[in-house]
Amino acid sequence: MKDNLKVKKVILEAVDNQLRDNDPPETRQTYERLIKTGISESEAKAYIAKCISVELSNIMKNGEPFNDKRFVKNLNNLPKEPIG
Repeated sequence: MKDNLKVKKVILEAVDNQLRDNDPPETRQTYERLIKTGISESEAKAYIAKCISVELSNIMKNGEPFNDKRFVKNLNNLPKEPIG
């Protein structure tokens, strides 16, 4: 359970880094779009974290590289669940 909390914290830090650096810009755009629809800041970050988690899962399970196109597609489809 502690490991899950550590992983969640690291992924949320990645979201914060993407927002701070505006890299990729789609993360900031998605965050702002979600906020405008009434989703809280923490929920918006959690949604974005799910998209990062999909990519990390594919890296770890399948040895795939980070798929930028899939990541952006999943961001654009939020708040729908991201597809791996």
